[in-house]
This record gives sequence, C-alpha cells and structure tokens, in this order.
Amino acid sequence: MKLFTICLMAIALFLSSCNSDDEKRLAANQKEAERAEATFAKIDQAWRFEAQPANPTSQELTGIWSAWREFLNELSQKPTTSIGAFRKKAQTLSLRVDKLRTNIPLKYDKPEIRSRISVLATKVHALDLFLSVNQIDSEQVTTLIGEINIHVRSLQEQFDEIVRKSRIPREEGEADMIRMLDTSRAIPNAAPKEITSPIQRKSLMDRSRPRKKIQSP
Repeated sequence: MKLFTICLMAIALFLSSCNSDDEKRLAANQKEAERAEATFAKIDQAWRFEAQPANPTSQELTGIWSAWREFLNELSQKPTTSIGAFRKKAQTLSLRVDKLRTNIPLKYDKPEIRSRISVLATKVHALDLFLSVNQIDSEQVTTLIGEINIHVRSLQEQFDEIVRKSRIPREEGEADMIRMLDTSRAIPNAAPKEITSPIQRKSLMDRSRPRKKIQSP
C-alpha cells in the first residue's frame, strides 16, 4: 500500500514538473512572438525609401541605365508579410546595388559617382547584415534606412551636377587655350628644305667663304 502511494506521488510530481516546463516554454514562446511582432512593426513603419527619381537627370538615366532603374524599382517595392520578407528584400537590394558599379554610362563614369555608389553599397550591405541575425536591432535598421535615403539623394544630386557643369558655356578663348595645352595637337617643327638649285648652292658657298682683307697701298 505504501509503495502504491509513493508511486502515485512520484507520478504526480512528474506530471506537475512537466506542466511547469510546458508553461515556461509557452511563456517564452509568447514573449518571443511579441518581441518579433514589435520588431516587425518598427521596421514596417521605418521602411520608407526615396525610390522615385529626384530630378530629370535621374529620370533620364532610368531609361538608359538598367542597373539604376532596377535598383530604384527594388527600393519602391515594400515587403508586407513578415521579417523573412524584409530579409529577402535586403538580400535583393544588395545584389542590385552591386550592379551599379558596372556599365555606368560614360558621361557619369567619374570618381565622384563611383565613390558615392561605394558608400551607398556599404549601407545597403549593412542593412542586409543586420536583418540576417536572429535578434534584429530595429533601431539600427531604422537608422540604416535613413542613411540609405541620404546617399541615394546624394547620388542623384551628383548626376544632376555633372549635367549642369556640362552646360556651362566656356569663356572666350578657353577652347583655344585647351588646344594649345594639348601637346598631341601641336604643329611639329617644319624640317629644313633641301637645297637643290645650283644657283642656291653657289650662293651658299660664296657666303661661307672667308672674305680677303683689302690691303691699303
């Protein structure tokens, strides 16, 4: 009888312990779900990219530069379902921003453009990194989204600046000065003409002979 009672008590304790563990797991899962929901809400609210061309130059580039058009298009498409959707979008943006380094239109393939693309790519890759971890820092993600917008705007302003400078008329005489400084266009010195006429040869020989001094009587 005593043994039966002890067994019942052991079973009761075991079941009680299992129930306690289950409750702890449920509480932890509930807490994790609430944290994930709060993180998603913050990122969803902050995910606002300046995806529209900011000036006519940027708009024109979307028609002739496919990498720029595709990058802006990806920025304009906002994920709406889950954190996983934001992760996938960040990965796609990383691929798109890397393509901006290639096939830059010749007119815009300048150091000031390439440097701005590099800075923008660094920020996009950082966004991809922060979204790939389990414990996402929503504040850091929000900051990166703002910084990406700043650098997208800076890049577009530089596009427009290049066009503006190309339209400034040169001052009078500036074009001639540039041609003079261009040594590849300099006129080579004329080679001395060959003396072929007998009269020219005789005249040259007479001038080269030393003159005799006339002695006074």
